[in-house]
Amino acid sequence: MQHNHRMELFACDASKDFACKVIEEINKIDRPDNEGPYHIGDMTVARFSDGEFQPQFEESVRGASVYIIQSTIPPADNLMELLLAIDAAKRASADTVVAVIPYFGWARQDRKDRPRVSIGAKLVANLLTAAGADRVMTCDLHADQIQGFFDIPVDHVSGSWVFLPMLRQMNLPELAIAAPDMGGAKRAHLYAKSLGTPMIICHKIRVKANVVGSITAIGEVEGKNIVIIDDMIDTAGTLCKVADVLMSMGALSVRACATHGMLSGEAVQRIHDSALCEVFITDTIPHPELAGDPKIRILSMAPTFASIIDKVYNYEAISPEFER
Repeated sequence: MQHNHRMELFACDASKDFACKVIEEINKIDRPDNEGPYHIGDMTVARFSDGEFQPQFEESVRGASVYIIQSTIPPADNLMELLLAIDAAKRASADTVVAVIPYFGWARQDRKDRPRVSIGAKLVANLLTAAGADRVMTCDLHADQIQGFFDIPVDHVSGSWVFLPMLRQMNLPELAIAAPDMGGAKRAHLYAKSLGTPMIICHKIRVKANVVGSITAIGEVEGKNIVIIDDMIDTAGTLCKVADVLMSMGALSVRACATHGMLSGEAVQRIHDSALCEVFITDTIPHPELAGDPKIRILSMAPTFASIIDKVYNYEAISPEFER
């Protein structure tokens, strides 16, 4: 296919390793008209003594389809760097700018659940659009409705693309899928339906943010090898309590699959001290310190993002990426 606009890929500071893996996967794609090999474009970030910074593209992006890869994990500097990079690309006459956000921060602020609070996810959507993003690619938003916060196309893919093949390969007997809370029931149901397994729903009463009071489990637990499905692990408090409850109810083993491993505070130690025998996360948030960890295993979403970028660039349907 003859393209009107060349593809240029750039990485912000928080996702440079992930971007390298994505580009490596894109270069593996066998196309007779492949314009590669692609590389990470040269972008520098000038930093001032007061903490202000300014991204600059060190090569021309005029008329290009520009993909900027950055997870907006805290601190907020990572979001600001992405916004400034998008603005710089538009001001440098890029034809289109696609924000590739493996982990979309502020996604838990998707509604006004208490008086006088912000809806952070909507604000971030507005900021990305105002900066000049023409499209957003992201993975396992905390709430599906966040896609509707945007007035530009959003490609929202699932971590199931890496977790489901792994679970099938493990071939655990008496497998059951569990949702750690009522909000995760839909996600867990998709896994249970795909794997043909029973489902367990856990109900938690949260005292305040990151603090869980009590947990009960609904479903057949005894004699099951249970896999808890979630979109993220933050402090791991809920996850570890759910695992303890399930084991106390007679589960044979408890594992967990969560797309985004934030792992803040004492999360890693909690997981190591818990009843969980294995925890699987992806590389949407970098954790080089966990290489070789005996309990926490990292799977890569880079091939999935590479496939989506390639298909969007080549004007091909990406619906199969959503239907696993």
